[in-house]
Amino acid sequence: MKHFIYIIAVLLLVTACKEKEEIPKEWMLSKTIQLDGVNPIGLTQVNGGIWLSDGDHNRLVKINEEGKITQTIDSLDRPMHIDAVKETIFIPQYGKDVIETVDKKGRFVMQVSDSLDAPAGVSVFKNERAIADFYNNRILYFDGANWISFGKEGKAEGEFYYPTDVQITKDKIWVADAYNNRIQVFDKKGGFLQMMGQNQKMNAATGIFVSENEVFVTDFENNRVLVFDKTGKLLQVLTDQIEKPTDMMIKDEVLYIINYRNGNLNLFDKQPIVIKK
Repeated sequence: MKHFIYIIAVLLLVTACKEKEEIPKEWMLSKTIQLDGVNPIGLTQVNGGIWLSDGDHNRLVKINEEGKITQTIDSLDRPMHIDAVKETIFIPQYGKDVIETVDKKGRFVMQVSDSLDAPAGVSVFKNERAIADFYNNRILYFDGANWISFGKEGKAEGEFYYPTDVQITKDKIWVADAYNNRIQVFDKKGGFLQMMGQNQKMNAATGIFVSENEVFVTDFENNRVLVFDKTGKLLQVLTDQIEKPTDMMIKDEVLYIINYRNGNLNLFDKQPIVIKK
């Protein structure tokens, strides 16, 4: 009898845990930080600190939790969607046609296999590198040993119309195909895998961020961020305090979204969905 009661108790505990895990949640605005004199385009983190590219002022700025500038990297030429690995920041300079790296050793121009024309985004993943080469309508990708180039101007699968951001994950390359108003996904040989967002009536899909389970894209002209699962299913549309969004990232389970127009940094966290009766 005791054994039977024990089994029932365990089953009830497992069921309760499962129900707890399955409580649906969604991203909700928790805080808005006003940035002083910054029109952010891209963001990244280094050792927990947040860096923003301020393209209108040709600089990068590091901010604290109140949005105050604590450090600046000047003399850039329209820095765009940045990325970082360890303590090195990778900066695509749209106006200078180079990727510059900045770390404790100094500032250096990253060597690439071909000339760039307005690089708009860069992604780093271990020893891999990817560049959204805006006016060349292509992606340059370095696998740790060799560079490849894929894409050309067009609307078909694998073609681009001004790609503005890119992200490398474990086995894929994700591209914000800005003025085709969609996301495209490729393998690491440049082979087309899938497309998403093309039916959401986006207007300038300018920034992308891929987490473990979700894909975020900025719908710049429509003042919203779309959240998909990795199959392309639309999960959520974020509009609260979002105006001309350009980029986003997740840090410590908080979603950070930057607004270009009003210089705001919006923080969202996952909260249980309230079902109204």
